[in-house]
Amino acid sequence: MVHPHKSDRMKKNGWGIVCTWLLVQLAVLFIGGCAQIGAPTGGAKDTLAPVLIKSNPALYQLGFTGNKITLTFDEYIELQDLQNNLLISPLQNNLPVVKSNLRTVSISLKDSLLPNTTYTIQLGNAVKDINEGNVYKNLSYTFSTGNTIDSLTISGKVQLAETGKADSTLLVLLYINAVDSSVQTRKPDYIARLNKEGIFEFNHLPAATVRLYALKDGDGSKTYNVKTEMFAFHDAPVRTSDNPSVTLYAFATEKITQEIKTPKPTEKEKKEKKFRYTTNLSGSKKDLLEPLVLACNSKIKTWNPKGFRLTDTSFHEVPNARIALDSLQQNISIALAWPPETPYILWVDQDAAADENGNVFVKADTIRFVTKSNEEYGNVLLRFTNIDLTKKPILQFVSDEVVKYAYPLTASQWSNKLFPPGEYTLRILLDANNDGSWTPGDYSQKRQPEKVLLLPQKLAVKANWDNEQNIEW
Repeated sequence: MVHPHKSDRMKKNGWGIVCTWLLVQLAVLFIGGCAQIGAPTGGAKDTLAPVLIKSNPALYQLGFTGNKITLTFDEYIELQDLQNNLLISPLQNNLPVVKSNLRTVSISLKDSLLPNTTYTIQLGNAVKDINEGNVYKNLSYTFSTGNTIDSLTISGKVQLAETGKADSTLLVLLYINAVDSSVQTRKPDYIARLNKEGIFEFNHLPAATVRLYALKDGDGSKTYNVKTEMFAFHDAPVRTSDNPSVTLYAFATEKITQEIKTPKPTEKEKKEKKFRYTTNLSGSKKDLLEPLVLACNSKIKTWNPKGFRLTDTSFHEVPNARIALDSLQQNISIALAWPPETPYILWVDQDAAADENGNVFVKADTIRFVTKSNEEYGNVLLRFTNIDLTKKPILQFVSDEVVKYAYPLTASQWSNKLFPPGEYTLRILLDANNDGSWTPGDYSQKRQPEKVLLLPQKLAVKANWDNEQNIEW
């Protein structure tokens, strides 16, 4: 039998243990809760594009007769750059009106639809989610007013003929049962955009004979009517039933010339303006491969070749130096087969030239310089595999989008022991008319442009170095 006082103590002790345990648990919870106070982590960043979960009418709807389409997504969305993304094929006079609201995109058609025709509304990359801006890429909706969905395709590529590069701002135009002049007189039946590699694709085409063009549509007319517009044409019609793949070569028949209007100087400004020139010397070093050039700051009206004298350091005039004024009447060049590491002096008389205002040089000048050494150039050797010399190829060295040097290829191997150091892109011009330069096309004569192949290899030429490379044609 338990003593009553002992029993009371046991009860008290038991309650004390229970209370102590409860206090410990509360403290743990409190401390744990305090430890978690702070900014929420937010979870992983949403990187997924919106998902199209429903369309009304359904995608690939047959017998379509309405004028409104609703697309529903799994999250809140918004539209971006709709002008450069929205297309409807076949082309209509009025583009559909596209709006977004919460999770839906509504498309309202403004033109009547042709019977028994498959239509595709392309939204491109116009739809993105609101929170993270994830884009639904290449969004399109296809339906038919007839009983079938047309399934023929035409794909291909557009290249800039002069550079071999792509330009994604061009449009590809497709005409059904058209004549040569259609591209100049009416809008196309179908339009496709290019990706950054210049690739295009027409889908859901009917069985037909079509003509293909590419156009940089500067005026928005969707027709080729300005010779300065970048344009391409396929030589002959193609059949959609062949599911062809074609390449179009874009060119501008005429270059854009911008006339820069400058205010006429006053008599005071004419008197104060000084007639000066700069040279193409690098410090006091002269390139072995180019003429010495004096570039004047205004047009030359009169000049005296004898006012420019090239001598050695003993003041003996150098024979065979050719002094000339360029066609723009602004640059004077002194050409010579320059030997390496040789000092020269160019003597310039004050009145050796005068500009249109009668100003002569500020003073007579003496320009001392030394030609570069052979070691300041690289030795370049290029070996071409499967080269077709019958196409009159010209090897182009391009730097900063400018053709710096060009050489006709007459054999499968090309070399140059004195080549300027630098980073170069390599191109091959197929010089069909053998005039040494690129010739654009002419649609009125149905003449394609000369083509340029952009080689994948780049060439880094180092000074005093053997720079060799094998190139696959």
